[in-house]
Amino acid sequence: MLVVYISLTGQTRRFVHKLGMPLLEITPENAFQTISEPFIVIAPTYDIEATEILNDFIETGHNRYYFKGVCGSGNRNFNTLFCFTAKDLSHDYEVPLLHCFEFQGSENDVSTVKEKVAQLGQSEISQ
Repeated sequence: MLVVYISLTGQTRRFVHKLGMPLLEITPENAFQTISEPFIVIAPTYDIEATEILNDFIETGHNRYYFKGVCGSGNRNFNTLFCFTAKDLSHDYEVPLLHCFEFQGSENDVSTVKEKVAQLGQSEISQ
């Protein structure tokens, strides 16, 4: 499954490269491209102004149809705001919140995300 992400500080980029999965980094220059394959989003926690390009991407063409789940990164010191960008995307687009992790994630986080994506892939096949 394709992993779509933004990385403002580089921590999310470091995490997704550990997954060994196909990647697409969204930037202001490519936010309005269309794809035709299932994907998950990995979203860092920032104000909407910094992350709205994810919404632009999801809402372009038929991309929303292929959006299957979201993971979030953040800092637990944010308390209730920890991973709020991913939580908002999950709620707004009615996709599962697969996992939340701190900073660039641990090996446990990598394993968990791979496992959740594999489960999503299996549910896609059975539908």
